[in-house]
Amino acid sequence: MGRQHWKRIWVGSAGNMVEWFDWFVYASFATYFAGAFFPSGNPTAQLMNTAGIFAVGFFMRPVGGWLLGRVGDRKGRKAALTLTVTLMSASAVLIAVAPTYGVAGYGGALVLLVARLLQGLSVGGEYAASATYLTEASDPGRRGFASSFQYVSMTAGQIAGLGLQIVLQRTLSDDALHSYGWRIPFVVGALGAAVVFYLRRTMLETEVYEEDASHTEERGTLRALWRHRREAFLVIALTMGGTVAYYTYTTYLTKYLSNSAGLSKETATLVSFTALIVFACLQPLAGALSDRIGRRPLLITFAVGSTFLTVPVMTLLKHADGYWPALGLALLALVVVTGYTSINACVKAELFPTGVRALGVALPYAIANALFGGTAEYVALWFKKGGMESGFYWYVAGCAAVSLVVYATMRETKDLDLARVQARAESSVTTAS
Repeated sequence: MGRQHWKRIWVGSAGNMVEWFDWFVYASFATYFAGAFFPSGNPTAQLMNTAGIFAVGFFMRPVGGWLLGRVGDRKGRKAALTLTVTLMSASAVLIAVAPTYGVAGYGGALVLLVARLLQGLSVGGEYAASATYLTEASDPGRRGFASSFQYVSMTAGQIAGLGLQIVLQRTLSDDALHSYGWRIPFVVGALGAAVVFYLRRTMLETEVYEEDASHTEERGTLRALWRHRREAFLVIALTMGGTVAYYTYTTYLTKYLSNSAGLSKETATLVSFTALIVFACLQPLAGALSDRIGRRPLLITFAVGSTFLTVPVMTLLKHADGYWPALGLALLALVVVTGYTSINACVKAELFPTGVRALGVALPYAIANALFGGTAEYVALWFKKGGMESGFYWYVAGCAAVSLVVYATMRETKDLDLARVQARAESSVTTAS
């Protein structure tokens, strides 16, 4: 790949890193600020309150997917990507300055809720705009490899968040972290978003979008998406198992290791940090492999592994007594999840024509995340509070089993020509009319 190609991949995914840094630090620092916005009491109940607000952000993602997906299809991928990072910067600033329960009662929680709604709106459009941009900007035989950098950047954002958490844990006292230290990552996120905003203002639009001739009033509309409802429902189904597994072993893992396995917060954070570094390195390798053997083999491998390994892995993680046993189990789980994360972006983008690609990926993906990904942590804590924590393990395995059926019956998308996908779509519209 040439220098210009690498530049597009970098600019397209750099904002993703900042977006997910802000999204992830909310989850990873929740153990420190949960008591700041709610009355003192049961720590698990406080975590459930913050997890509930975390889940609310996911329910804004379908709205963001619709609005920003429409912008991406009508105004261009660049316009959508610039808008998403602007919204994320605003939400980070709100969290950084939100007043505590002791100062403003539930007013602070209200500010936190507004910020999470803005984050949900932003991320709902970011995923699709980034997936579409990376897929369209790639050579046909390298789409799997190029689009895998979406999860490289997402994971890099999480690694940066965890890395900052480790630094703060070693430089600030526990009292300081609970008092004001948790605000620092949100200030960092806002500054990072400002840098990415500048980069995205100078980015180039994809050739596929610029050469597309289907510039009609229905471009990027729900009516246009309805013509591709089969593909939209397919995106929801194939996302279901992957998003639950992904959030279980990334955003929830640190809390699970400290709240259930009994490891110290510092050890739990270090386990997640190390595992995510390896996970990020695996993404391009798996993406390149999919360019050779196809997308379905990797998706099926993930679903089979997640269906049959989730219960034993989560059970053993609960009894992990140190860094190395926990790390080994976390890596095993994330290797399995790589079969989904490395290629899911390009698989979804390859299903839709150019005129509805951003919306086609954004809205159904956001709906699936609202129903399954965003609620994963809350469901896990609900099972724990009810004394049935193992029920969550079976829930994750069951979601993977549903997606396995979809992966086994869906068509291969590796060799699809994006221009021909558009031509077929236009032909079907002409026939219908």
